[in-house]
Amino acid sequence: MSRPSAIVIGAGPAGLMAAEMMAQAGLTVSVYDWMPSPGRKLMRAGIGGLNLTHSEPIAGFLTRYGPAAGWLAPMLAQFGPDHLRDWAAELGIDTFVGSSGRVFPVGMKAAPLLRAWLRRLQGLGVTFLPRHRWLGWNPDGSVRFDAAPSVESAVTVLALGGASWPRLGSDGGWADILAARKVAISPFCPSNCGFEVGWSDFFKDRFAGTPIKPAGLSFQGRSLKGEFMITRHGIEGGAIYALSAALRDATLADGQAVLTIDLKPDWSVERLTQALAAPRGSRSLATHLDKVARLKGAQVALLREGVAKLPTEAAALAACIKAVPLRLTAPRPLAEAISTAGGIGLDQVDEHLMLKALPGVFVAGEMLDWEAPTGGYLLTACFAQGRWAGLAAVRHVGQPSRTPSIQRGTPAA
Repeated sequence: MSRPSAIVIGAGPAGLMAAEMMAQAGLTVSVYDWMPSPGRKLMRAGIGGLNLTHSEPIAGFLTRYGPAAGWLAPMLAQFGPDHLRDWAAELGIDTFVGSSGRVFPVGMKAAPLLRAWLRRLQGLGVTFLPRHRWLGWNPDGSVRFDAAPSVESAVTVLALGGASWPRLGSDGGWADILAARKVAISPFCPSNCGFEVGWSDFFKDRFAGTPIKPAGLSFQGRSLKGEFMITRHGIEGGAIYALSAALRDATLADGQAVLTIDLKPDWSVERLTQALAAPRGSRSLATHLDKVARLKGAQVALLREGVAKLPTEAAALAACIKAVPLRLTAPRPLAEAISTAGGIGLDQVDEHLMLKALPGVFVAGEMLDWEAPTGGYLLTACFAQGRWAGLAAVRHVGQPSRTPSIQRGTPAA
């Protein structure tokens, strides 16, 4: 008796994890992708160090997903941060927790993990078919690719990503295909993105490429400490990405968002006031701020960009330094963003991630309308969704799952 066949479209983390689950359960799995090799976005994410997940306790971890937290909770209970680290260890990739709580593979690179993973998948009989662009379905229900006009399968998992990395394969071209099949698609918008600021010519010419660290950032009642980068267009970086969903929504709704920046987050306003009250003498304000408060050129210039006229009185100047208003006018373009919001509405899939309009078709990853900050949260949820969809596809075709035991937390379903 032949084994049921399964198609995965998209060779990123979600798609490869779905393929692993289905192949382990005995399905004949083929992975299609229009890039020349699998895992292109995973490799790109590994530049500078592959941040696999985060060591934050699961209760706090879940809050990072905002409105999607409840929807993701069962998937992350089955395959959360600790499970992901164990899975990597089974591939021979040890991990460590960095000073920020982020989890990286030893060696920091994505390539060893991806190579080991592809070897496992090939050992399970998974077939990879690169340079195949998905075109939808034929009238008889078979799947169409530009290089393979008719491919039949018992089940299909879609994991084509969002629309924020067109040069790496995630161009959102699938949206029209699914919309034609009555699947509701929310407009794509950038997530984990930079923002535009109307810098003066002097500031952007002098300080573009300069990091601001440490800095306290506040918006709509949420505050955090981190760092960000000045760009010619505005600002970007990890601390900005953590607030980007709220900042994006505000700029799109109101045409602007006023971000409050604390240039001395480790100093109280009282300490800063006392330091600024020291006699200035003949020193310039910039030299005085450097001397008594260790505020450097880019920080002082940023203060001047945000506050048109700086007060001279110590307490008032300290208040300005602790709360610099910065007007953001728009998110940077979608193609520059790390990830995507928008896509397939969560109400368009059932609890197994199967499209309600297309029985037998499952979806995982950034095709769905959810978002998460960088720091390992986004990648962990993509792995968890791929696993969830793959196991659901196995059940859909009536195959018993034979997934390996997971060492920590909730046992595998």
